[in-house]
Amino acid sequence: MAQESSGNTVLRVIDVMDHPHGGRIYRLRLQSGEPPTVRSLKGATLSARGPRGEERTVRVNGFALIGGKPSDERIRRTGRIDLIGEEEGEGSPVDLTWTASFQ
Repeated sequence: MAQESSGNTVLRVIDVMDHPHGGRIYRLRLQSGEPPTVRSLKGATLSARGPRGEERTVRVNGFALIGGKPSDERIRRTGRIDLIGEEEGEGSPVDLTWTASFQ
């Protein structure tokens, strides 16, 4: 499955904002590993880690169109993707400088 091949992918959170219809928008940039595919990101669960070691789980609900329509080619070319998701559980909210990877 595509998610398994993206297991070594690390994304850096470069911006986070509240989505007007619920959830949050996460602007991510590829930091290391293979670029994820749109298919692997649909409905994915990401593990986010903060600079002090704090952890949160983020469930991807969809894609934000802020930077244009998401596509595999666009992710490979720019290394960026904008996701709409929700953080599960309690703890510090995901913020700038956090990293995210596939669970």
